[in-house]
Amino acid sequence: MTRQEFKRALYEVLEDTGKRKLAARFLRHFLVFLIIFNIVLAVFETVPQVRLGFGEHLRFLQLGSGFIFLVEYILRLYVADLHPPLRRYGPIRARLRYAVHPDALVDLIGALPLLFVLFLPNQAVVVVIILRLLRFLKLARYSPALRSLISAVANERRALLGSTMIIMGVILLAATTMYLIEHDDQPEKFRSILHGMYWAITTVTTVGYGDVVPVSNLGKMVGSFVMLLGYGLIALPVGIIASAFAREIHSRDFVVTWSMVARVPLFEDLKATEIAEVSKLLQAQSVRKGMTIADRGDVADRMYFISDGEVEIKLPHDTVYLGEGSFFGELALINQTRRTATVSAYSDCQLLVLEAEALRQLMDRDEALAKKIMDEARERALAGKKVLGELAEEELQQAGVFAAGEDARTEPEPELFSKDEAGQDKDPAQ
Repeated sequence: MTRQEFKRALYEVLEDTGKRKLAARFLRHFLVFLIIFNIVLAVFETVPQVRLGFGEHLRFLQLGSGFIFLVEYILRLYVADLHPPLRRYGPIRARLRYAVHPDALVDLIGALPLLFVLFLPNQAVVVVIILRLLRFLKLARYSPALRSLISAVANERRALLGSTMIIMGVILLAATTMYLIEHDDQPEKFRSILHGMYWAITTVTTVGYGDVVPVSNLGKMVGSFVMLLGYGLIALPVGIIASAFAREIHSRDFVVTWSMVARVPLFEDLKATEIAEVSKLLQAQSVRKGMTIADRGDVADRMYFISDGEVEIKLPHDTVYLGEGSFFGELALINQTRRTATVSAYSDCQLLVLEAEALRQLMDRDEALAKKIMDEARERALAGKKVLGELAEEELQQAGVFAAGEDARTEPEPELFSKDEAGQDKDPAQ
């Protein structure tokens, strides 16, 4: 293996791209475990009994973990110039640009404790503890939901800033009012507006410690009003974040689904609006590990997209494994013959299913869309083009388009969506 090939392989494993899915998955799971393990260690290390009894062991584990995080950071910098957006900058500038990326900064935070322990063992104890706990930020790289939440907060920063200003204004007004009312009755507790702000914050947030309370009747009335107002004020940013998070999740799911449909050869020439219409027909399906998705001999009347997990396809002479983002059964939408392979869940799977009948109804409503799909299907069938290697070739053979080893162009044009004598659509399996 050459240096460039090694670098490319390292990039595919670190960034979970390419064909090295198993190694990338192992590395991802290992790093997630190591991050959580370090956070637990950092917390337990503050317990005196644990620190005295296992101090040397904990130090060894922390140094080992820090070394792994440091190596990970250096390797990610090393392959930074292979990222598509950074390739045009060259090796040095690409690495400098990557170094200031939020993900790279978080990786650096995970590696800094080791450097502080080695070079400043006594002066940076508090900093080291904080940085160790901040390693939980690295989980954002491996958690789409956490990244979506961060993105939702960033997108709604103006609305959140506005709601924060409203809350601060109410706190300041409540503190000033209570200072004017209670200062004479409780000069020690309401010595200034700043002291009144402590009461206002605990009241608006509905915490109410009870160490500072109004004693006058007017003060109690103002306090009651501020308490009720607090419920609405706190709900304001919560509602903003919740709606933005839901919108972000929906947008991400739509983009992922849209992109999966768009890269299917049968649909790749469709317009964006037409692909969106096809995406709306998809139905979610959960399959447990080991369960059969499609049996050999079943009528192939649906197509599957793998949104999560891995499936196993047992062909007559081979076994194919397909992972997240893959699809199978493209030709089943048009040539509804019987399957020649058994498909089962190699792990717990989340599938998106496109039924041939649903697609046919959409095509009946849109003649232009129907023509595009039928023309593409006819061209692909006559050309004998593969979709997923052996699987697509098996489906072409079972549909009678071409025989193995023969030139597909010598075969007659296949009859797609065959008609019965009355001219109606007929299931080829019947």
